Amino acid sequence: MTAAYNSYDIFQIPLSEPHFSDMINTDENINTKGNENVTYKEARVYLDKVSKYGSVLGLGTIRKLLCELGNPQDDLKFIHIAGTNGKGSVLAYTSTILSKAGYRVGRYLSPTVVSYLERIQVDAQWIPEDAFARLTALVQKAIACMKAAGETGPTVFEIETAIAFLYFKEQGCDLVVLECGLGGAEDATNIIKNTLIAVFTSISRDHLGILGNSLAEIAAKKSGIIKPGCRVVSSVQLPEVTEVLTQQAEIHGCPYVTADESQVKLHSESYEGQLLSYKEITNACCPLAGRHQIGNAATALETVFTLRTMGYHISNAAICQGLKETAWPGRFTCLGADPLFFIDGAHNEDAAKRLRETLETYFPGKYFIYIMGVFKDKEYEEIAKIMAPLAKSVHTVALSDTGRTLLAAELADVMRRHCQENVPVHAEETIQTAVANALMDARPDDIVLAFGSLSYLGQVMADFKRTSACGSPANTKQASDIKKEIKL
Repeated sequence: MTAAYNSYDIFQIPLSEPHFSDMINTDENINTKGNENVTYKEARVYLDKVSKYGSVLGLGTIRKLLCELGNPQDDLKFIHIAGTNGKGSVLAYTSTILSKAGYRVGRYLSPTVVSYLERIQVDAQWIPEDAFARLTALVQKAIACMKAAGETGPTVFEIETAIAFLYFKEQGCDLVVLECGLGGAEDATNIIKNTLIAVFTSISRDHLGILGNSLAEIAAKKSGIIKPGCRVVSSVQLPEVTEVLTQQAEIHGCPYVTADESQVKLHSESYEGQLLSYKEITNACCPLAGRHQIGNAATALETVFTLRTMGYHISNAAICQGLKETAWPGRFTCLGADPLFFIDGAHNEDAAKRLRETLETYFPGKYFIYIMGVFKDKEYEEIAKIMAPLAKSVHTVALSDTGRTLLAAELADVMRRHCQENVPVHAEETIQTAVANALMDARPDDIVLAFGSLSYLGQVMADFKRTSACGSPANTKQASDIKKEIKL
């Protein structure tokens, strides 16, 4: 039996996990034809090969795949989350609270930060490698039947979604908190029927040209997760988004609730977390830092309050304990001190605005040592405009997805255009070099921030841990030590 890791004591997990590409061609005779004894490594190689074909929106293929597998999703109940930013945080808050209330809770999320396996969890425990391999083999058999019938094969995300549904059913989950992959209406996760609550986090302009060419069009695609008989909970939205969501809820006869941030009372805040009250929940400790997390916490609480009206028993004590124990790496996560070292997955304009607000709230007047990596299909010019004015120095990196990454040299040129004069900007050869050089540059009172795509933050975490373990120029203190000092 492989080790089961709790999400997310980030310094109790292996230094790094091999990426798909690291496993290719290691054994030319790997069997990926539905062998029941397939290994985890073989399963990952198989999925990497499937991923080369890209992604396709639509429900036709996954419907056929799940039919071959006996439609495991039909035996599950879902809280379905769509949005541009904040989906993962709301998922983490909601699922942790429900676990503390005594329910067995599945989580399905993307993208991952720490490990590939974290995308599928039950009560915050990642799916074990052996279970993932076994279920991959089962799905492979179903795909073979589809192809024998002349059907198109599924995408890698559709396969992963099918594996998740099978695992959640096996594990007897009472509820599944399900994060949309892309959009809503045509996302593979929207194959589900038993949606208890459709939850919408902040919706902004992202994936333009894929989901739509305007905010209203993007909102319309995401609103497709609303189904007859479900309830709808939404974060505060821009007026054009609210109009779309409320109209869709009305069409399907679904009650609609907005998380009212004006009712949040913020008692204290720092980069270590926040102490807040919302309606009947008082003096709750929320360890996820950043002003934007206030809205995410309120959205999660409204989701839980809505479940209560549906007969679910969730005490205030369970709510407070769940909030306190929520962990979500890559969302303004502190890895160490002396110097402070943060990571954040701000990869679009709206997220960059929220990140800058957080920096200016917690560290007014400070300038920051940046590590930055983004995909070339993101709003990197806008992100640069927002973040560059607070830079003390910049270390740019390329991401492992060579087809999508913005090269380090190109990103460095963008940052130079927007940084203040004489701010040094370095295009680094590797992420490890960027982490080492940023720490080398930093004095104990400096602040290092790695931000951009979530996809490289796991590597930053591993490289920071490795540097700390070997002894770095900075007197780095790990987050596991900082956690003991938090006082809210």
